[in-house]
Amino acid sequence: ERMDTSVVDFHCHVGGWDARGRDDSPEMYLRVMDAAGVDISCINCILHSDTRRGNDYVARYMERAPERFAGVAYVTPMYPDEAISELERCFDSLGFKFLKIYPSYIRRPVDDPVYDPIYDWCNDRGAVIMSHSEVGGEKPSSADDTAPTTPRRFVGLAERYPRIQWVLAHAGRLPPGRVLSVQAAQARPNIYLETCSSGADAGTIEYMVEHAGADRMLYGSDMPLMDSRFQVARIATADISDEAKRQVLGLNAARLLGLEL
Repeated sequence: ERMDTSVVDFHCHVGGWDARGRDDSPEMYLRVMDAAGVDISCINCILHSDTRRGNDYVARYMERAPERFAGVAYVTPMYPDEAISELERCFDSLGFKFLKIYPSYIRRPVDDPVYDPIYDWCNDRGAVIMSHSEVGGEKPSSADDTAPTTPRRFVGLAERYPRIQWVLAHAGRLPPGRVLSVQAAQARPNIYLETCSSGADAGTIEYMVEHAGADRMLYGSDMPLMDSRFQVARIATADISDEAKRQVLGLNAARLLGLEL
């Protein structure tokens, strides 16, 4: 049975993926979005140390289809003199909706003080930040809670920066990280869980809805690394209520980002 609801993909990448054998053209995105029933894709570019270059790449997609693409800024604390001015340009001039960070690139934990100027700026603005999240360890069954982006670190950040809405991309990725991500969402009301995963087992969506709440989850695909059609199906076929599906697939994102659907 078809369910009529708005869908927002919170987690999409562009810029340079063709060199990795993946088509990330606007035309490909729009075809897959139409096939999967996705209304808006939130796109980021984290592949360039020159963050202005990457953010300009995102802006070109928005120009191509402004009603279908929402911009996501990327900055790095390794260039602190540029980070704040680039945030101002992205949010105030380009109309981007939130910030994506990737601590793994700089090999510093997500709560390292090097990020403080960026977090201070975002807290003043009441901005949304999405970060990769997962536990460490060589075995999927292990849970190294000292990993750079372990969900536990976000609890302290959410307490220190209460006006930032923190989104844990992949929600811990593997089962041990998923448990910790749910605990993080339970601990702080400004922590959200994003759904895209290639390491999810059966019942993952149901578990997060039951223990974190449907209002704290955001659908994401990780395109072009993963296919939006498959990732939408994980939500659409989950054993949860239709209202929960609507929240996860798009309504939560629209509320969080102020999107008109």
